[in-house]
Amino acid sequence: MLKSKASGAESKGQRINDQIRVAEVRVIGADGAQLGIIPTTEALEAAQQAGLDLVEVAPTERPPVCRIMDYGKYKYQQKKRLNRTHSHQTKVKEIRVRPKTGKHDIEVKTNRARDFLRHRNKVLVTVMFRGREIAHVEEGQRVINQVIESLQDVAKIESPAMRHGRRITCTLTPK
Repeated sequence: MLKSKASGAESKGQRINDQIRVAEVRVIGADGAQLGIIPTTEALEAAQQAGLDLVEVAPTERPPVCRIMDYGKYKYQQKKRLNRTHSHQTKVKEIRVRPKTGKHDIEVKTNRARDFLRHRNKVLVTVMFRGREIAHVEEGQRVINQVIESLQDVAKIESPAMRHGRRITCTLTPK
């Protein structure tokens, strides 16, 4: 393991193995036990015997603190910890229907909305009216209630069905 891994270590100011140039270092063993202040050459030998790396973890201390560890595994865990902080960005997906939309077409759109909700996205259900359809708002209300009812097991209502001009909209969020 005692290879010079200068690529990632020097950029952060974290020195490993032969890059550590001070005479004495405070060493922490692979098991976490304090080994005390020992010469750097002895610390490197101890790391080499364990098949691990000597990594400088606190360069500003006097003497610097070094730990015997697997540097590759340490870098991997750091990268994994950094990636874990990223969370899912919620998007608002829309499904549009009309008052005269057929039963099967509504089922297809409802199944698509179910997929959106499973992927932790919000769903905006919109019933659009064209021309004289606006005279039959109760038909649009029936359609939107049908969609809400079929998604009841995976969604909860964020904003109830409201009319906005020639549209009725409702927002659903995942349970």
